[in-house]
Amino acid sequence: MEHHIGVKHQSFYAIGLSYKKADAEIRGKFSLDAEGKQNVLLQAKQEGLKSLIVVSTCNRTEIYGFAEHPFQLIKLLCDNSNGTVEEFQRVAFVYKNKEAVNHMFRVGTGLDSQILGDFEIIGQIKSGFIASKEADMANAFLERLVNCTIQASKRIKNETDLSSGATSVSFASVQYIMNNVTDIQDKNILLFGTGKIGRNTCENLVKHTKNEHITLINRTKDKAEKVAGKFNLIVKDYDLLPLEIPKADILIVATGAQQPTIDKDILKLEKDLLILDLSIPKNVHDNVKEMEGVTVVHLDDLSRITDETLENRKNHIPAAEAIISEIEEEFSNWMNARKFAPTINALKDKLNTIKDTELNFQRKKISNFDEEQAEIISQRIIHKITTHFANHLKDSETVVDESIEWIEKVFRIENPTK
Repeated sequence: MEHHIGVKHQSFYAIGLSYKKADAEIRGKFSLDAEGKQNVLLQAKQEGLKSLIVVSTCNRTEIYGFAEHPFQLIKLLCDNSNGTVEEFQRVAFVYKNKEAVNHMFRVGTGLDSQILGDFEIIGQIKSGFIASKEADMANAFLERLVNCTIQASKRIKNETDLSSGATSVSFASVQYIMNNVTDIQDKNILLFGTGKIGRNTCENLVKHTKNEHITLINRTKDKAEKVAGKFNLIVKDYDLLPLEIPKADILIVATGAQQPTIDKDILKLEKDLLILDLSIPKNVHDNVKEMEGVTVVHLDDLSRITDETLENRKNHIPAAEAIISEIEEEFSNWMNARKFAPTINALKDKLNTIKDTELNFQRKKISNFDEEQAEIISQRIIHKITTHFANHLKDSETVVDESIEWIEKVFRIENPTK
């Protein structure tokens, strides 16, 4: 793919594994923390590799880079993680050149994500690239590819609905509250329990509703205070739960209890109450539904909203893929231009040498030889000839490597790219 990386021919590879074939346990073995990623870059440098980028999230670990053989990259991954080559081979993918480029585009735009249209991943690619750049392990090709991927991600975000609607349950719950509760910023919200989904819902509520009246109660108070400190919430003792519920307009239950923690008996209500049960198993007793003025929404109801959203998103895949194709083609043109530029320049030099020899010869033979006219005409002819060659090399039907070789043979040009 690139001539001038070393004397031996290197290709661009993407190697790694993702949620598609590797379960959480295997992904865990190959996962790289910040130090692990840094070690991959350092070892790559020692082993003479020039350009690569490392990405590791809970859903995937991947290395993109130039190598003579993909095993060089696979070895880097296995040397710096707890995974073995045998395990890697069972669940891995290896893409080369065009396919590797396309893979980065798909990953970076959320088309390859577990949640279609997930836009967290582009941030990981960006920070992976910054780390490579700082380690002096990013060539022009990689920089251009990452920038094109970022551009594709932005355009897909702005021009398609690939990432519209709620996908995480916590986001779906916030959407539900915002769509069903008026004057949300003035309502009292009580978060009971600090399970992950509850915490995320809380964070999203603070972010999207500007609500200042959120109270947090947890069995162990210090856990609650940790969460509350992050979002500036009020923490109350667990014993006060029955007294706090009547003040609330919205009760979010996110405890990890095996038995229902909220039932009819502790609800002494003075006004309508919306209860979101974000726990598995259910933490709100069925008898609560019989009470007047109480609405109970469970995780399953919200997951359904999420599933519909994801089904909807699938309709926007073709639009996203069209944007990727367009940017991929631009990238490919840039790469080819870069690949054949040295040959075209060498051809120009060769033609100029022929011209100089010829003009010198004719100058002696022809009396009143017009230097200026001869120079102008020669330059224009050379320009036209090299343009023909450049256009041939730019044509999408052209096999660039073969043509370059052929031009170098015909004009006896030493390969300028090596």
